[in-house]
Parts: sequence; structure tokens; C-alpha cells
Amino acid sequence: MDRINQLMASLSPADQQDVLDFTSFLAGRRPQRKRLRLDWAGGLEEFKERYISIQLEKNSLNWWGD
Repeated sequence: MDRINQLMASLSPADQQDVLDFTSFLAGRRPQRKRLRLDWAGGLEEFKERYISIQLEKNSLNWWGD
């Protein structure tokens, strides 16, 4: 942060504003990281006796598309 402050101090006020605008742009384009939801876990449990894992994977992709 000290290095950033030194560089900012060496810039003209117009350039400082450009830097602030650019950093605001960068901060705004990245979505905030959210915690991974696991409420879907176990959602295919009822099918575990009927399908092997690869069949279940294929069928879940088909079901998703319906």
C-alpha cells in the first residue's frame, strides 16, 4: 500500500482521478464470491440402487435438459 500511495502522490490530480476510476471499474466487474451452496447434495439418492454412477451422470444431464 505504501508503494501505491507513493505512486499516487507523484501523479497529477487528473491522473489520480483516472486511477481511482479504473480501480473502481476493476472492483465492480468482479462478482463477490459466495459460499458454495450444497443444498443439492443427495438430490439423486433415490436413484443410487437403479443406476451405476456413469448412467446416473448421463441421465441427470438428460433430466436437466428437460
